[in-house]
Amino acid sequence: MSFTRLLIANRGEIACRVARTARALGYETVAVYSDADADAPHVAACDVAARIGPAPVGESYLSIPAIIEAAKKTGVDAVHPGYGFLSENADFVAACAEAGLIFVGPPADAVRLMGNKRQAKLRMEAAGVPCVPGYSGEAQDDASLTKEAERIGFPLMIKAAAGGGGRGMRRVDGTGEVADALSSARSEAKNAFGSDELILERAVIAPRHVEVQVFADSRGNAVHLGERDCSIQRRHQKVVEEAPSPAVDADLRARMGEAAVTVAREIGYRGAGTVEFLLSAEGDFYFLEMNTRLQVEHPVTEAITGQDLVAWQLAVAAGEPLPLTQDEISFVGHAIEVRLYAEDAAGGFLPQTGRLALWRPAPDVRTDHGLADGFEVTPFYDPMLAKVIVHGATREEARRRLRRALRRTVALGVLTNRDFLVEVLDDPRFVAGQATTAFIDDFKLKDAAPDAATWALAAALSYGGGRSWGRDGDVVRLAVGEVEKRLSVLAHGGGRFTVDGTEVQLTGDGFEVDGVRRRCAHARVDGLLHLDVDGRSVVVEEKPLYESKASNREADGRLVAPMSGRIVAVRGTVGDAVDKGAIVVVLEAMKMEHEIRAGAAGRIAELVVAEGDQVTPRQLLAVVKADA
Repeated sequence: MSFTRLLIANRGEIACRVARTARALGYETVAVYSDADADAPHVAACDVAARIGPAPVGESYLSIPAIIEAAKKTGVDAVHPGYGFLSENADFVAACAEAGLIFVGPPADAVRLMGNKRQAKLRMEAAGVPCVPGYSGEAQDDASLTKEAERIGFPLMIKAAAGGGGRGMRRVDGTGEVADALSSARSEAKNAFGSDELILERAVIAPRHVEVQVFADSRGNAVHLGERDCSIQRRHQKVVEEAPSPAVDADLRARMGEAAVTVAREIGYRGAGTVEFLLSAEGDFYFLEMNTRLQVEHPVTEAITGQDLVAWQLAVAAGEPLPLTQDEISFVGHAIEVRLYAEDAAGGFLPQTGRLALWRPAPDVRTDHGLADGFEVTPFYDPMLAKVIVHGATREEARRRLRRALRRTVALGVLTNRDFLVEVLDDPRFVAGQATTAFIDDFKLKDAAPDAATWALAAALSYGGGRSWGRDGDVVRLAVGEVEKRLSVLAHGGGRFTVDGTEVQLTGDGFEVDGVRRRCAHARVDGLLHLDVDGRSVVVEEKPLYESKASNREADGRLVAPMSGRIVAVRGTVGDAVDKGAIVVVLEAMKMEHEIRAGAAGRIAELVVAEGDQVTPRQLLAVVKADA
């Protein structure tokens, strides 16, 4: 089962991560890329690269024939799927075997079973693994599911039987919400996973999401490498992960670990896998699902165990035994990871697209990424940009180190959740280790308005940038969100300015105001000035001093696209009456569906798009004429 050349059937940070370990172990590496990723860093990270198709995932990274053909053309003998894309696709595992390729992962039967939450839950219940009460039956019609929902009681969760990542998942708090939730969950599940099969589960209120890393080899050995706490989530997708969990003691760790290993043994597992549990406030834990792949958050387990999990994967795939027995695995210190996303945390975590003009990862900590200056964040793929991981002797040391590392991480040109992550680390609930899955629902972002020194810096950079259309004599007009200022600027040369009477001196890596020198970075993208000042991000619009009324294109009832994407549903026709909050258009982008809703009750006056249309940011989709 030995192999020498490895194809990595993925992109971005995970492709770079797998390539790093594979190279260190002497394997030749092959990257694959879509047209959108032709110049991406993961391509350069490998020895050879093969094009697999256009940007859409269905024609490239999700195309089994394209990946197999790339493997044949490049002469590889093994395939690592990374995570996401085809990593949990049993047909892909089978296709690799048929092509004579070693798949770095579990056998197809295990992937197929655990890839269906309904079948997996039935199997685990039979094996005595504790599961959340619910419905996992074959009847999938609305009437049957509604009846089962009423039997289970509210609140409950509707979940896609296939896939993961929070897609096809809806919380329902009453019978009146069931029909719409079933419809939207089915639609999203069908688009994401090709299956609209659903399961129902009783909602466990404010639990912790705790998962256990398991490993098994082809010789009958299986171990766990401790747990990770992944409770802080938005849209059921993880944002912050840590190991060990603050809520798990040695006894609970042993019991959860034993249950996780039971899951692996029950299905004849091989390789890296993660068994996910819900942990209630009372200390009861319930099986959720098994991810039959390496997880995004695997670095925190690597940090506390001192093991390279990709190296373990490659060893097991080559037929070798697990490197350690359960008794030989130990845990040292505490590790925390955060996911840096291209998204607007203040705007409902809406994914963002654009060009990353300036990228500077923090020094002295582990940052897994596949980024470079000029990297294009497109609507075709997941908005996660990078992961920042730290390890400390204690949880508090790790928290402090991560907080500082984030403030030293510069990502300009695309709006990110970096500042939000810093605020999460500062939240008293997180500091105390008390975060549950309800954390973000109750989280309030701080006012992001810039301070006087940042306004002065922005004015100096705007004036020095020669944006004459935004100046009148020595005045510039700037806006940050809804806040707008007119500032007088006088340039003295040598990077020195006077802004509204305040002295500003630009320096090599920052600026000085009132004798205090501060770090900063800046970049201009699409007419916007992006600033990073002392680890906080600000986007400044440099505006003309005077605007005609005709320049205001916004009108009541206009529904516009929040980002680039594809229209997957149009609800209603011209003339239909709609309630405030009614869904008019559904947009699919970055692996998620975004519901565009009426801002007021009225009638649909215009429908500009149809199902299947591709749209761009701020493109008009529909007009709802409000009732008088």
